[in-house]
Amino acid sequence: MAIEKVGVYRKWLEPVPEKNGKPIPKSEWPKRRRHCWIVRWCGTNRKKYGKLFKTRKEAERYGLDLQRQVNLGRDDKPQKITLQGFRLEHEQVMKGQVAYATLDDQKRALKFFENFIGGSVLLSKIKPRHAEAFIAHRLSTVPSVSTVNKDIRTLRSVFNLAIEPRGYLMEGQNPFAKIKERKTTENQIRYVEIEEYLALMDKAEDFWWRSFLSLAYGSGLRRNEILNLTWKNIDFENQLISIAANKESQRLLAWDPKSRRNRVVPMSDESAQLLADLQLKAEEGFPYIFISTTNY
Repeated sequence: MAIEKVGVYRKWLEPVPEKNGKPIPKSEWPKRRRHCWIVRWCGTNRKKYGKLFKTRKEAERYGLDLQRQVNLGRDDKPQKITLQGFRLEHEQVMKGQVAYATLDDQKRALKFFENFIGGSVLLSKIKPRHAEAFIAHRLSTVPSVSTVNKDIRTLRSVFNLAIEPRGYLMEGQNPFAKIKERKTTENQIRYVEIEEYLALMDKAEDFWWRSFLSLAYGSGLRRNEILNLTWKNIDFENQLISIAANKESQRLLAWDPKSRRNRVVPMSDESAQLLADLQLKAEEGFPYIFISTTNY
């Protein structure tokens, strides 16, 4: 429903008090007559609506929010779109707006939900009971509760975008808005011991694996950060590694670090030597260190 006119008024909660058998003057009503505040508005459907508040401040804040809807010129009814159509549109419009890993999580969660409920269902027809059923299904098929909680957070965020700015759902229609995350017991973080690392390095058969393991252990890089490293990211002279976004080009794949934050980390003597040896075997002019030309 679009909003056409908004007003904030007092609502009296009792009859006019009397003094000496006569009603008190109207100028004394605000101080001596119990009241609350009401926001009233008309829709373009000509129906009148209202909502009560204890304080004027609360009422005015709510009224301003409704007035913004007038200024934005929202339509009476959200546009219709299927879940599949929304997923495909989301994949296109969010490219470059969020980190690659974040968009990948959103695409994955939407696809799982679409497979469960059906891609032809209208977005406006999806209710909280459908979201609850989906989460119950995920809990019965996924061993990690943390993964399911991540699905809840991801889908809640995506469906908020369906409300604003895309206008496919009304305010309050997010089916995942009130789905609570399941309680989990936080596992103790386990660190790889030096003996375990040395055993892995001993079993590694080539420079590729030895370099990969050395960077993961010595510099604390994430898997995707290592895989997306190019030779330009390596400063051999100062033994530094630059973790930075890659813009898509003829030779580079688009990629963003987690949280979209570039950073520089130190490189151990071991890693520097292994990468130098690996560079001697690399194809000349090929940018990536760990992505091979056959898998590019």
